[in-house]
Amino acid sequence: MSQTQTDLRATTSKNRRKRSFLHEHSLSIASIFILVLWIFLYVFANPSTHAGSFFGNAIADWSGVVVTVLATKYLYEKGSSESRPCPKATHPLAPTLEFLREHSLSIFLLITGIGWVVLFLRMDPNAKWGQVIGNIVSEWTQIFGLVLLTKRMIEHHSKESRS
Repeated sequence: MSQTQTDLRATTSKNRRKRSFLHEHSLSIASIFILVLWIFLYVFANPSTHAGSFFGNAIADWSGVVVTVLATKYLYEKGSSESRPCPKATHPLAPTLEFLREHSLSIFLLITGIGWVVLFLRMDPNAKWGQVIGNIVSEWTQIFGLVLLTKRMIEHHSKESRS
């Protein structure tokens, strides 16, 4: 057996091995860890300082990263290049279930977005956490808008826009 064949077999058997939980979920874990770090730093920061302001904005930005990573991993949006393909439902309520599954990403973002808006409306927008929640509302709006826009629009030379 040649060295190339041996290398190919070793590579193939290595690829077949089950990867560790940490390897399979490293992006989610790292994103959540970074978000928790920003929250921890913000709790002890003065939002009137540059660092405090940065930590507050970072919470909203990294909340968006976490929801993008996790929601696009488990939810679907028919027609959006930002979403993975949706499997077909095989249940008697298939049309309803299929609609809910095909649009689960938008439904999730809409419901949780309404929750963030309700929370924001009950807070003082100038308070320490009011500013952060306002930024999260903005982040959710951007993500939801991007999902809706990518259902019909494309960007030339973008990987997601290739058919």
